[in-house]
Amino acid sequence: MSESTDGIEAWKEHTSAFDRVQSIARSVSEPKPVSYIAEEAHVAENTARDHLERLVELNVLLESESGGTALYSPDPLHVRLQTLRELLENNDRDSLIELKADLQAEIEDLGEKYDVNSPDSLRDLAAESESAAETSEIRKAASDWELMLYRLSIVENAIENYGDYNRHYRASA
Repeated sequence: MSESTDGIEAWKEHTSAFDRVQSIARSVSEPKPVSYIAEEAHVAENTARDHLERLVELNVLLESESGGTALYSPDPLHVRLQTLRELLENNDRDSLIELKADLQAEIEDLGEKYDVNSPDSLRDLAAESESAAETSEIRKAASDWELMLYRLSIVENAIENYGDYNRHYRASA
């Protein structure tokens, strides 16, 4: 067996079909059909379909349709709330404030490096670049900037509501 096949077999042995389907479906960047998710999760399409429907019912995934084919993608609200929960579980208020400062510094550094004030301005700069490598680098920086802005908004939400969220965790623990 190859190393890749060994890894797949170990994944199948130690992870339930439901967890494999959920893992694949939550990691896609664009909506995917059952056939794709089933293949990647190493399950039958009927098994994948059943699990995907359950994940839609649980508001973990969104279901859409294209050309009569059901497509599945992560529910952005669920993803945001999971990220918020992880931040609160792994950080106290001071470390959240430190994380906010780190994200702000990285965003400021990108703005200064490229002399722009937004990811869109950075993409405009990429459109004018002279080489493929430079275009690629600038586009990646714009994507990184957007991701940092998204994460910053969640960190700020965690800081703003830290007392309320923490009170809820203590009451339910």
